Amino acid sequence: MLIAIRLIYGLEKESAPVVRNVTPENLQWLNTEGPISLHEDLCGKVVVLDFFTYCCINCLHLLPDLHALEHQYSDKDGLVIVGVHSAKFPNEKVLDNIKSAVLRYNIAHPVVNDADATLWHELEVSCWPTLVILGPRGNILFSLVGEGHKEKLFLFISVTLKFYKERGQIKDNRIAIKLYRDSLPPSPLLFPSKVTVDNSGERLVIADTGHHRILVTRKNGQILHTIGGPNSGRRDGRFSEAAFNSPQGIAIKNNVIYVADTENHLIRKIDLESELVSTVAGVGIQGVDNEGGAKGEQQPISSPWDVVFGNSVSGSQEDGVLWIAMAGTHQIWALMLEDGKLPKGSDLKKGVCLRFAGSGNEENRNNAYPHKAGFSQPSGLSLASEDPWNCLFVADSESSTVRTVSLKDGAVKHLVGGERDPLNLFAFGDVDGAGINVKLQHPLGVTWDKKRKLLYVADSYNHKIKVVDPKTKNCATLAGTGEASNVTASSFTESTFNEPGGLCVEESGRLMYVADTNNHQIKVLDLETRILSTLPILNPGACDVPDHQSVQSDKTANLPKLPKSSPNIQLPSLAVSPGQTIQFLLKLALPPDAKLNEEAPNSWFITAEGKLFVLSWQLN
Repeated sequence: MLIAIRLIYGLEKESAPVVRNVTPENLQWLNTEGPISLHEDLCGKVVVLDFFTYCCINCLHLLPDLHALEHQYSDKDGLVIVGVHSAKFPNEKVLDNIKSAVLRYNIAHPVVNDADATLWHELEVSCWPTLVILGPRGNILFSLVGEGHKEKLFLFISVTLKFYKERGQIKDNRIAIKLYRDSLPPSPLLFPSKVTVDNSGERLVIADTGHHRILVTRKNGQILHTIGGPNSGRRDGRFSEAAFNSPQGIAIKNNVIYVADTENHLIRKIDLESELVSTVAGVGIQGVDNEGGAKGEQQPISSPWDVVFGNSVSGSQEDGVLWIAMAGTHQIWALMLEDGKLPKGSDLKKGVCLRFAGSGNEENRNNAYPHKAGFSQPSGLSLASEDPWNCLFVADSESSTVRTVSLKDGAVKHLVGGERDPLNLFAFGDVDGAGINVKLQHPLGVTWDKKRKLLYVADSYNHKIKVVDPKTKNCATLAGTGEASNVTASSFTESTFNEPGGLCVEESGRLMYVADTNNHQIKVLDLETRILSTLPILNPGACDVPDHQSVQSDKTANLPKLPKSSPNIQLPSLAVSPGQTIQFLLKLALPPDAKLNEEAPNSWFITAEGKLFVLSWQLN
């Protein structure tokens, strides 16, 4: 009540500064039919300006509050929310990348690309996220810095709308909204964030994040299980009933999958034998606890981003711990899958979920004591269980570093990227080299290659895959040009990605799978032949297709078998000279009683001998 009285007093003074007009031509807009003028279109509205950058976990935590506010008040009621995207990283200044983020996070209000921080400086904003609330004359009323202010925000908006409505200063005109998501064609995958492969190398698990589901496929892309989706939700049960909300990290062993159900703030368990989904950690709302220690189902957690199996110090069973990259609290947590003990810790019972490393402060701080170290939005995990490493590799996205956490004593150390000042989270770039001289840009994924003893990094905002030798700390570009696009070329370094978010290497070390997030694809990199291809996503009833390894290693591989109702296609053998361009025109004549199913993608492959390659595409 005291807050409300002070607010009304401030409103009645009417002495707040007015935001100067910003020329619409200077700014790029999303989710609208055209540019919006603060002093014309938004005159007579209470405006909430959400200053955000799409890499920021704290900004993402604010979105549910804004969604709820939009649900309660519309532009007809006099409220308009405008996202002001003021980028941290250079990659985030690009409009197409902001478009992808707007779709990925289901932002349904207008968003302006404040690439040059014009509005940021004019309104004297200093950190992400910040909410600035304007009155109907463009007058600045108040601001809220950081997350966790939902009650204050709703109270302020309620009092402000009531005050100005009573004075007849609120207009009920509509703001022309045109959602970017409505213009996108359907896709088998939507913003896949992580991918992993089981020990046999025969099954892939894909976090199809934009479709809020988990896919289990054969290595040829044929879907075995679809769990959850297409809409977000929170529900345990059978695969057809289960619901997730933007799942990210995944780990599989035998027939059990653990999922970082990020926006539900949960860890979920998928049993492929019983075809059931259950919750093993989290309470379904964002937690603020930095310590933990309760049984998983009673322990609040915050935005888990990745998971990986590991061993405890004294556990009797292999993979007795699920390590969690807890991006929301900038920490590494552990879920005990069996009784055991963590480094520098006491005995723990099965089911306990607790902090292992990280103080909770958003820093790039290394320390021999894990609780005194500081992370900045850890987003990718991989385990090297063999000596001399025996550590977790961590993609610490906001500090643009890769770090290690010892599973012997918990010590947190620097590997590559960043800089020595633990408070400087702006030491990013695209520089190969060694150790501290390396510069990355918001890496989201790491994976350990047991065969070669190398670490691969999804250097997401540089649109590259990097390779790191942990012995020498040398880091080099393996694949990608640095351009955000979708080119599958004859070599790794000529191919392109668009914000790859996760990657994995099969046990044999032959194939690497990359979740090419903004291209809505899984890319397959053959680490022996240096051939890159795209994994087709095939419906369960699709024809049997040779997997990538058999196609690339067996020159006598058969063409895909077509269903009995379709004609058998035989392509002639061709001798192709180097540099020669061959064009194929495929004219498909189906029997009178047969037709292509428009709702299911049809996959076609061409294989060529000599310098072996596979071309694939989908015909919808």
